Amino acid sequence: MEAGVLREVCGRYPTGVAVVTCQRADGEDPVGVTVNSFTSVSLDPALVLFCVHKDSRALAAVEKAGAFAVNILAADQAGLCRAFARRDTADFGDLPHGSGATGSPVLGDALAFLDCRLHTTFPGGDHVIIVGEVVDLGLLREEQPLTFFRSAHPRLEVLR
Repeated sequence: MEAGVLREVCGRYPTGVAVVTCQRADGEDPVGVTVNSFTSVSLDPALVLFCVHKDSRALAAVEKAGAFAVNILAADQAGLCRAFARRDTADFGDLPHGSGATGSPVLGDALAFLDCRLHTTFPGGDHVIIVGEVVDLGLLREEQPLTFFRSAHPRLEVLR
C-alpha cells in the first residue's frame, strides 16, 4: 500500500478540525496539535478519541499530564489550524485562552470544547489512539465549523 495513494483516497472523506491542547505537567508552556482524527466514542461513559503521531510532543505531554482539551475550530480559524499543525507548536501567549476543569488550555475563540481526563491509549501504527473521558464541555460561539477536504478548508453549505 503506497502512503501517498492512501492519503489521497482518505482525503476524499471530509472531516472537522480541532486543536488538542494540554498543560504540561512540568509547568512549561502548554502544547497544542491540530487534529482531524477526532470523534466521539461513547455517551455513557462520555468518551472521545483522537489520533496523534507517536513522535509528537503533544503525545508525551498528554500522557504525562493525564488530561487534554479538544477545541473544535470555526471556519474562520484556518490560520490557527496551520499554526498548530507545524512541528513546533504555536505560542499560546497571544491567543485568548483559559484553563478548563483539568487545567488544559481552552481556546477562547473555538466553536466548542471538551475537557478530558486521559482514559486509555492504543497503538495505531505510526500513531497513537488517545481516548479521553469528558469531564467538562461547552459551546462558545455559533459559527460554521472548519472543515478539511482534499488538503484544503472548504466552507460547508449549511441549510438552516
